[in-house]
Amino acid sequence: MTHVTDNSTQSRFELTRDGHTAYADYHLDGQVLNIDYVFAPPELRGTGAASDLMKGITVHARSRGFKVHPVCGYAAAWLKRSSESQDLII
Repeated sequence: MTHVTDNSTQSRFELTRDGHTAYADYHLDGQVLNIDYVFAPPELRGTGAASDLMKGITVHARSRGFKVHPVCGYAAAWLKRSSESQDLII
């Protein structure tokens, strides 16, 4: 899996691949990680970059004891399909 970083100064998770960055804007509410928006540039669409980004976000959330609230439609659909992440969703 590609490395996902938490750019906390911009409140977003980032995944860089082939010189392009996919990201997910978020905000924290206590122990709840709200995923507001997931974006993949056209160059990364269809490559699995957004999925890899979501995988990295769930690893981060789990390691910190966060629950995940997917505001973004893509994040909600991805989490719903991911059997390993069901316990994180609120």
